[in-house]
Amino acid sequence: MKADVDADRCQGHARCWQICPGFFSLDEEGHAYVESSDVPVELESKVRDAAENCPERAITLS
Repeated sequence: MKADVDADRCQGHARCWQICPGFFSLDEEGHAYVESSDVPVELESKVRDAAENCPERAITLS
């Protein structure tokens, strides 16, 4: 699975980071990003939860 954060949609709520800090990171303004879009198998469930909880729907999964 792959996950990406749309920087134009992210508003910095940081819910994704709270749910899965091992995958999502925050920049200096609190906006989420990912170092690599490849989701480790052991984090897939948490990344899905993070995407579902994003109020801006800024996380896309493929």
